[in-house]
Formats: sequence, C-alpha cells, structure tokens
Amino acid sequence: MKKGLVIGAAGFVGRYLIKEMARNKIEPYATKLSHERLENVNAQVYDLDIMDKEAIVALLLEIRPDYIFHLAAQSSVGLAWKNPILTVDINIKGSINVMDAVRELFYMPRILLIGSGEEYGHIQENELPITETNLLRPGNIYAATKACQNMIGNIYSKAYDMELMMVRAFNHIGPGQAPMFVVSDFCKQVAEIEKGLREPVMMVGNLAAKRDFTDVRDVVKAYVALIQKGEPGETYNVGSGNAKEIHQILDLIISMSNKDIKVEIDPNKIRPVDVPIIEADITKLNSLTGWKPEISLEQTVREMLDYWRTQLY
Repeated sequence: MKKGLVIGAAGFVGRYLIKEMARNKIEPYATKLSHERLENVNAQVYDLDIMDKEAIVALLLEIRPDYIFHLAAQSSVGLAWKNPILTVDINIKGSINVMDAVRELFYMPRILLIGSGEEYGHIQENELPITETNLLRPGNIYAATKACQNMIGNIYSKAYDMELMMVRAFNHIGPGQAPMFVVSDFCKQVAEIEKGLREPVMMVGNLAAKRDFTDVRDVVKAYVALIQKGEPGETYNVGSGNAKEIHQILDLIISMSNKDIKVEIDPNKIRPVDVPIIEADITKLNSLTGWKPEISLEQTVREMLDYWRTQLY
C-alpha cells in the first residue's frame, strides 16, 4: 500500500483529504502545528512546523511517504492584508523548506503543491474561463505568495527532476469551513439569527464579485487523482468551471431559512482590492483524470447551513 503524507492537515481540507486517501487505499499520515487539534481522523498524526526544515527531513526519513500533499498555508486573503510577512514566511519560505527537504531524500516521492485560483488575479473578459497558461496578475498578498510558490515549484521540478505537480484550487466550500470564508460566514450568520443569537440582519462585504465554488469533497478527489496521474512540472486548475455572484449564494442561503432577514454592507468586510470574477477552465484536469465536480452547490450550502445549526447552542 502506498503511503501519503498530508502536510498541514489540521485545516479545513485536511480531514476530507485523509478520508479520500483511505478510500483510495493510500495509507494516511498527517502533520499539524503543536497547538492545533486533529482528532478523530484515521491517520498517524505528527507535530510539524514547516519553518523547521530539519524537522521536515527527519519526518520524511521516518515515514518514507510515496505521496506528499502540501496543504500548509496561510490561506486567508483578509489575514494576508493584515500580516503580509507571516503570509510570505509560511507560503513561500515554508514551501521551499518542504521542497528542499525532499531533495535530501534518497528516493523521489510525488508531491502536490496546493495553490489558488486567486493567482490569476484581474482577469479580462476575453480570458474566461481561465486556462493554466493565462497571465498571472495577482490582486492581493495571498495570491502573490501562491503565484511565487507555483513558479518556484516549477523551477524545482525541472532543475532537480522532481515528481512535483502544482494545483490552482479555486474557492472550495463545505461543512466545517471556518467562518472567515464568505459562504461559511453567511451560513453561520443565518444559523445565529435562527437561534436568536443575533438580530435578523446579515452583515456582508462585496456581493458583486463572482467566484468559482466547488465542494471540498470533490476537490480532494481531484488532489488524489493528480498525485497519482499528474505530469511533473505541470499546473492544474481545480474548480467547478461555473462562477456565481456572491449575492446568488447569499440569496440561496437565506431562501433555506424561514426567517425574514435583512442584508447590510459591513465596511470591515470590504477588501482593499477585490477581483471582479474568477472562473476556472478545468479541461486539462478532466482530460488527464476524468475528474469533474459531482456535488451540487445547493447540496453543499444546505449541508454547511445544517453544520452551523448543529454547532450553535
């Protein structure tokens, strides 16, 4: 049985990826930061800080994974604006530490570097849907660090003949996502209103932006397919291929509640720079693996809302 290591498994995607690996007969191993909790998962769990390269080397020598999924990142666009240095340290320096640690091994595992559809930034109308060869125009600090990670990953793959693939994952959502992300934030607010924990007024940011949303359970299926079949040095979009305006998502969530809810703009939720539309072309991924999204947006949103209903007392 192949061994798979998820670096940064305590985040939203990690638990889903561990389950998907097990379904594909990949023995799961996982890392987290010492202060993080990762419980009730079917994996051997280790504490690891990716800023410590020697610790990464020691762990890789102990586990000898066949596959490495590099999920560890500072993934909040909002937090990146507030703390750009932290974002650069984790997303660029941390990723280089992982790649350099792999170079010190006496065998060559396959590695998947997780990037973001945000890397494309300000898209022109005639560029939609966005292919992997599109010009990158990052519109925020987080996107810039992920674009840099992708470029360095491409360089390492070629320079050191590494089995390294890159992903640009567009917005993924699902039950258990932190409320710093827009759809989870909306669902949590509605659940709070239903339980009388807040006034029936939703505070929102930019509702005109269009984003490409995919259920996290579909996303991790793409990751497992790519770690097995991806071409070294190549980048693959992972998304739905169908952008939705944020206000459409909001309307959908509110329609699932029996409360009369008003909507107000919260200036604190408006980003300094916001990209108007992001939509993926997933032809490259689909042609290679046959992958395409299977879970509907309506199902995902309903399950996210139900998740928050069970979390609030």
